[in-house]
Amino acid sequence: MKKWVFETGALGFSAWVWRGILFKVHNMYFDLVWVDHGQLLGPKLVKKLRNKFECIVNYFHDNLLYKRNYRKWRLYRASIPEYNMLVVVQKDFIDYVKALGAKKVMRVFRSADEELFKPLPISIEEGMSWSSEVCFVGTWIPGRGSFIAELLKRDVPISIWGDRWKKAKKWRSIKNVWRGPGVCNKDYVMILESSKICLGLLLSGDQHTTRSIEIPAVGGLLCAERTKEHLAMYKDGEEAVFWDDVEECARVCHELLEAPERRREIARRGYERCLRNNFFHEPILRCVIRQAMAK
Repeated sequence: MKKWVFETGALGFSAWVWRGILFKVHNMYFDLVWVDHGQLLGPKLVKKLRNKFECIVNYFHDNLLYKRNYRKWRLYRASIPEYNMLVVVQKDFIDYVKALGAKKVMRVFRSADEELFKPLPISIEEGMSWSSEVCFVGTWIPGRGSFIAELLKRDVPISIWGDRWKKAKKWRSIKNVWRGPGVCNKDYVMILESSKICLGLLLSGDQHTTRSIEIPAVGGLLCAERTKEHLAMYKDGEEAVFWDDVEECARVCHELLEAPERRREIARRGYERCLRNNFFHEPILRCVIRQAMAK
């Protein structure tokens, strides 16, 4: 089903979802309807929910402008005019969704789960199982395989976890550092916490990602692409480390691996700054709900 949604934009699913949801809520009332992404909800269903419950909000925290995902968001794009408010995480989305008929748009930073993403006690066995010099946890997309292969050419001792990496053209070069498929929840936290350096790779157009919050939140050292939003979130070289290309990324990694005290200090300051930034689910959601319910 996931593949069908990705390839066709949930072709044939919307009527099924429509009947199921309306059957469930026909005798209920809510102050607000919250839709996460909404790739299965067509415009007719969104309109019916808005007419019944008055306020329906869509929270979209994916990359809408990434060409590879275009078909996946077919129903979402068609439904945009029917929502009372859209919440997006990319500044570039605002004009795009307004051009598609969005009534009201709110932009927020991505956020992390404050209950999950915090330093955990890790046993010696767990630390040995998940530890790495440099880690990246994420799905393969075009371009990432070449980037990892270039880091390996520069002798960066990297480990990767994630799905679809066998599709990379450079798979032969990187397969020995692939540690397994995607991980989540506690295992994901333990990888970030047990690694000396944690990479944050972005999709095209992104200025930050959830890793930008998740890594410092667990006490990890964020090593990510240099963007305006990253520089606004953390002081470069003091609370996180940023780079512009693979050559600078490799150099920074080697320098940090030779400086354990500096690594720990950057990670500590990054953790403290992350808490001050407060980009966590609860405060973000409270802000969204206030804005959505405002008359």
